[in-house]
Amino acid sequence: MLNQTSVTEFLLLPVTDIQVLQPVLFVVFLATYIVNVAGNAAVLMVVVSDSRLHSPMYFFLGNLSCLDICYSTVTLPKMLENFLSTHKAISFLGCISQLHFFHFLGSAESLLLAVMGFDRFVAICKPLHYPLIMSHQVCVQMAVTVWIIGFFHALLHSVMTSHLKFCGSNHIHHFFCDVKPLLELACGSTELNEWLLNTVTGTFAIGPFFLTLLSYAYVIIYLFFKTHSCSMLHKALSTCVSHFMVVVLFYAPVVFTYIRPATGSSVEQDQIIAIMYSVVTPVLNPLIYTLRNKEVKGALRRGISRRL
Repeated sequence: MLNQTSVTEFLLLPVTDIQVLQPVLFVVFLATYIVNVAGNAAVLMVVVSDSRLHSPMYFFLGNLSCLDICYSTVTLPKMLENFLSTHKAISFLGCISQLHFFHFLGSAESLLLAVMGFDRFVAICKPLHYPLIMSHQVCVQMAVTVWIIGFFHALLHSVMTSHLKFCGSNHIHHFFCDVKPLLELACGSTELNEWLLNTVTGTFAIGPFFLTLLSYAYVIIYLFFKTHSCSMLHKALSTCVSHFMVVVLFYAPVVFTYIRPATGSSVEQDQIIAIMYSVVTPVLNPLIYTLRNKEVKGALRRGISRRL
């Protein structure tokens, strides 16, 4: 990435300007980060170690836990550092790197959630063909494809953003580096960058979401005409509830951020929404899966009992 800018560092906006709240928020976000890492690491550990969870559904769940750990690690440590620092700066290279990994992991998670929806569709609607369609080799290929596509999607934004010229203010109106706040600081035309953000990132945000909804719509229609029983429909869909809750938690703030007009946004709204999908959602995902999934809870209990 060639640096064609006179700016060597950017200054990040604090989460709050109220000084008395800084230590309190530091403790809150530190605790949240610890719970996030511990919870997702526990899920990842039991998925890998417990042979009863060696199935496509839990293979993708392990990938989701890994993504959630990395996703919050992109923004939270720097946020925690800035709570204790008076000079809330990030280097140009550090800013571009943060932007890259934020979009890399976010787009990979978006695609992974769509793959997990497809897995539930095949499991319920094509049970006899499930072992063949969702073989271990196919699942690995899907997971690798998700990570690769996410990486190159983010690379597109990081390369294009790094080639912009920043010759004015270096104050980013956000608590981490993202494309939108950086475009506001750029000198010259940013039309191509804005088009890529709206078109490509919008596709990554909306496309997998509608594919996931389509999977669940097909599942509901299939079960309704297949079973003619509300109780059996409820039992079958109960295996999808956890995943659907995660989908809603992830997509709601993302869609709101990237679909709404930029002129109708405010710094406070952007920060709250960013905290939702970069901090809150990753810490809730393992809780949702463990509280609603008997197999994961059983694997966690077996793992704890073996170590006592």
